[in-house]
Amino acid sequence: MTTKKTVLVVGASRGLGLALAEEYCGRGWQVIATSRGQSFGLKQLQERYPETLEIETVDVVDLRSVKALHSRLEDHTLDVLFVNAGICKANELTPVEVEEKDFLDMMLTNALSPMRIIEVFQDSVVESGVIAVMSSEIGSIGNCLGFWELYSSSKAALNMLMAAFAARNKEDTRALLLVAPGWVRTEMGGPEAELEISDSIPLVVDMVERNAGKPGLRFTDRHGQILPW
Repeated sequence: MTTKKTVLVVGASRGLGLALAEEYCGRGWQVIATSRGQSFGLKQLQERYPETLEIETVDVVDLRSVKALHSRLEDHTLDVLFVNAGICKANELTPVEVEEKDFLDMMLTNALSPMRIIEVFQDSVVESGVIAVMSSEIGSIGNCLGFWELYSSSKAALNMLMAAFAARNKEDTRALLLVAPGWVRTEMGGPEAELEISDSIPLVVDMVERNAGKPGLRFTDRHGQILPW
């Protein structure tokens, strides 16, 4: 009998994270999806996939909450860990205009907290598995266009922290992916975004699956094209 593969999607209450959970459910994976509070979208998804989807609660910016989740899932072995949690505030403002709290909230949620989750859960992922975190094309310093500069700086910080994690774990046999999904029409991405969720997430999951068993750090778009740091 074939054993189902398992994915933990952190930050799946809505948007890209919910779409990731749905895509993996549709492909027959065992899915553990987290939200900070009640998620109507996840509950609806669980009604469609009652044997496949498990919903957990975690506050990604609270390290104690993350460690508690790890304890609850200590008997689970993960083929993929995909950290999606992120926020966007004051995206049109400059460093002079932004409220400090808004910027610090983005740095905590988008950069520090995802890496804390990876640090805590890394040993739950199989040796041939994938550790992925949702980054962004605009997190690339090499391709900087000055768009959403405060949000993009939090994603650049995430990229640096992931690179440092890889440097500290040079013998890691898992794929370490910083995933740029494209500019997608979600509540965060806004109505002017270029892509529908269906244009992005299936390709993201395809790309993640292709990287299983391929060690090393990669900053990649949904097609698997390597992006400049």
